[in-house]
Amino acid sequence: MSWLSRGREQTAEHLRIAAAAAAAGAASYDSPAALAKSLRYSVHFINARSGTLPLAAVANARKLTDTLGEIIETSSVRPLDVYTTVAVASTLNDYLPTTLKGYLAVDPALRDTARGDGRTPTQSLMSQLEALYRSAEASLVATRNQDADALMTQGRFLETKFAGSDLDL
Repeated sequence: MSWLSRGREQTAEHLRIAAAAAAAGAASYDSPAALAKSLRYSVHFINARSGTLPLAAVANARKLTDTLGEIIETSSVRPLDVYTTVAVASTLNDYLPTTLKGYLAVDPALRDTARGDGRTPTQSLMSQLEALYRSAEASLVATRNQDADALMTQGRFLETKFAGSDLDL
């Protein structure tokens, strides 16, 4: 497949995902409902190809999708910030599928053959999945810290509101 036709295929896939999210009543391409739908699609894609992907890659990809799922679930408490939303949407709709499809496009006989940089396509797949996971994990930690900060701010507000004024003499 040429790089040009691959780009058209990816664009068509993004349009299908966006259309499916809209049909499901999602407000937008990056709404929590649309992200959850993309997550389900990614999990299905990984599971359906578990026989052709290395076992460790399947485990790492599912660890990644589990982490992305945790991030999406936080939107039930408080809306995701724009940076987290973009990171999750990009990972689910571009980075992860591109990584997995790129690996699957490699001739199976060449997947464990070292390339110019000394690494095999399988090693490259694993390092890409690890990089995606580290990014998702950092987003999850930031989201949790933001939740903790919001709770602390609410606590200070309530203390000030109901404990009396700081101006009382």
